[in-house]
Amino acid sequence: MADPMTQSTQISSSQGLNEGHTATSKDSKFSVNDLVHWRDPKKSGVVFGLSMLVLLSLAAFSVISVVSYLLLALLCVTISFRIYKSVVQAVQKSNEGHPFKALMDKDVTIPPETFRKHVDLCLTHINCALKKMSRLFLIEDLVDSLKLAVVMWLMTYVGAVFNGITILILADILLFSVPPVYEKNKTQIDHYIGTARNQVNSTMAKLQEKLPGAMKRCKTE
Repeated sequence: MADPMTQSTQISSSQGLNEGHTATSKDSKFSVNDLVHWRDPKKSGVVFGLSMLVLLSLAAFSVISVVSYLLLALLCVTISFRIYKSVVQAVQKSNEGHPFKALMDKDVTIPPETFRKHVDLCLTHINCALKKMSRLFLIEDLVDSLKLAVVMWLMTYVGAVFNGITILILADILLFSVPPVYEKNKTQIDHYIGTARNQVNSTMAKLQEKLPGAMKRCKTE
């Protein structure tokens, strides 16, 4: 019969491992949320700076040039560090081995289960988008199709003023600036957003009533 103290230790160890695994999952799950809310200013600053550098580089150079320069810079850093560590080991006559051995030992392959899960998730989103596009372009609901037409008409003006890279740069700036501002002024912003949403819904309801032959929405729970 097993010792009760041993069983208690094993249970505690397994609970600790499960808690650690759960904490790791939570950390990875909310890492993007932590970045955009500037929970760790250093990490958020580095990510924001690198993303802006890449986008500004894409605005000035071609994609091939930017990717090539980034990979070349990475190779220069790793090769320089490798040579430096080799010289230090030769001078000190130490046998520390390859400086990147710990990184090379890590498993960087994608498990088949993870790949299939992400493929299934992407397929679900694609099918949902195709159904929505079919519903909008085949005029299942006239009001929704008119909304899409108005949005596309406005986007023609946006496209005339901004190109794709400029929009991505603005989106990157908003991504790292709006969440902290919203977090500090959540009550006031929610109030104004709710007021604007109510006005838009009221206007669209009146418009739907006045449209001849407008198809009524079927709300199914």
